[in-house]
Amino acid sequence: MIADSQKSTLALLALAISAFAIGTTEFISVGLLPLIAEDLQTSLTTAGLTVSMYALGITLGAPILTSLTSTMTRKTLLLWIMVVFIIGNSLAAGATTIGVLLAARIVSSLAHGVFMSIGSTIAADLVPEHRRASAISIMFTGLTVATITGVPIGTFIGQQWGWRLAFAAIVVVGVVAFIANSVLIPSTLPKGVRTTFRDQLKLVTNGRLLLMFVVTALGYGGTFVVFTFLSPLLHTVTGFGENTVTLLLLVYGVAIAVGNVIGGKAANRKPLPALLVMFLLQAVVLFTLAFTAPYKAAGLITVILMGLFAFMNVAGLQVFVLTLAKRYVPAAVDVASAINIAAFNAGIAIGAYLGGIVTERMGLIHTTWVGGIMVVAAVVLTGWSLLLEGRNADRGAGPEYI
Repeated sequence: MIADSQKSTLALLALAISAFAIGTTEFISVGLLPLIAEDLQTSLTTAGLTVSMYALGITLGAPILTSLTSTMTRKTLLLWIMVVFIIGNSLAAGATTIGVLLAARIVSSLAHGVFMSIGSTIAADLVPEHRRASAISIMFTGLTVATITGVPIGTFIGQQWGWRLAFAAIVVVGVVAFIANSVLIPSTLPKGVRTTFRDQLKLVTNGRLLLMFVVTALGYGGTFVVFTFLSPLLHTVTGFGENTVTLLLLVYGVAIAVGNVIGGKAANRKPLPALLVMFLLQAVVLFTLAFTAPYKAAGLITVILMGLFAFMNVAGLQVFVLTLAKRYVPAAVDVASAINIAAFNAGIAIGAYLGGIVTERMGLIHTTWVGGIMVVAAVVLTGWSLLLEGRNADRGAGPEYI
């Protein structure tokens, strides 16, 4: 652990700036979907692949690339990550076909996956053990701030000057993040530990870890059935104008930021009980939205609540997976983090794809309860994991996070 608290704070700031850049490009498509579909003369569902393919690229790339780059120094790796990020978004800014745009999104996603996996472990190691969830939530604050400002501003830029300029603006943010990493990340950060194939196999065959990876995918991904198509939902179902929708995305992002902070603090010592409550409340909100979406006031309140719980679970999920990895496969903690990041994005990919099918065949309003069902499944599996953790404690082997 880095002893100098000032260096730790600056390093967390650099991670948050990088997460802001990466978070902006991850979610920017949500606000730009109608513009991309119209400009490239494709369907809304096909344009939605810019969200699901990005998530799929992270899902497949994060564990593999994290393992392959394990012997690189953390700072060098972070700088290369931002170089790939800048290249991917530059390609997106110049895309003239949906195929090129999707390829550009996949390139960007490879940088995203590695950053989020090593970023979480770096953040956790910068602080005392009992503050790991808060440190991870600080890093993820970059994602939530991106949702507050990056996505709405990017959507506004796209509406005013074209969606390509929105991606060009992200390139600029990526350059700023590169500079922040160069200046603020200490060169003394250790290299990662090379993970053997045997240890990686242990990660994906350990029942406790597998259970939490599934919880991550379902609990986090359920919201994306709705969130991916939130902009057209607010416009066509709730009846808000396009400019108002941009403002509402800003409000939604504020709710996400508040929820992220609350979730990090709530999960510091007992992440599993906190996650159970978070998922349960989010499921209730998603089912409620099915009834309130057609009404402006009630729909807006429900959407804000959806935002409040959307990212609240992130820090708890990540810190508990790290806890389990240190308990069962201590030599593969970075890769465990990468696999959980992959699980987050598998959830996004599944949610976005499922939302597209539901939108096309049933209508936008039905994305709400379908997403709710996914989160209910996470509630059940979290309860199961909590039961297993209790049994583990009875045997004197945990829980280690208390």
